[in-house]
Amino acid sequence: MPVQILTKENIQLNASIASKEDAIRKAGQILVDRGYVDAGYIEKMLERENLASTFMGNFVAIPHGTEAAKELVKKSGIAIIQVPGGVDFGDGNLVKVLIGIAGKNNEHLDILSQIAIVCSEEENIEKIVKAKDPETILNLFEEVN
Repeated sequence: MPVQILTKENIQLNASIASKEDAIRKAGQILVDRGYVDAGYIEKMLERENLASTFMGNFVAIPHGTEAAKELVKKSGIAIIQVPGGVDFGDGNLVKVLIGIAGKNNEHLDILSQIAIVCSEEENIEKIVKAKDPETILNLFEEVN
């Protein structure tokens, strides 16, 4: 995965998050703070969640903006938040790995496929949840390339 899309500054460890909305806002805020998206993108992430849950199973959620949010994306980026205690995403779905994404042009499809490769292995999810440093998580994603 290109270094500029995922850096250690985009990874937050040991987060404690009270709600799905807070989780999405935190992931979106990392994308805003790191210069990937305009602030309005966060609301589009929440809109997307209201249309269809971004819970993927295996303790993973991948919040992202709606189709209309594309104009708010400055460059492709990923934010990863590790939530060891989990956050309820509704319907009894517990999320421990939150991966916020913003894709410029159609890069989000490539980003999603790389995330899917990493997250399809339960042991990789466990490594992300137990990671003590951002480099451990970065290495998992770099191995995909």
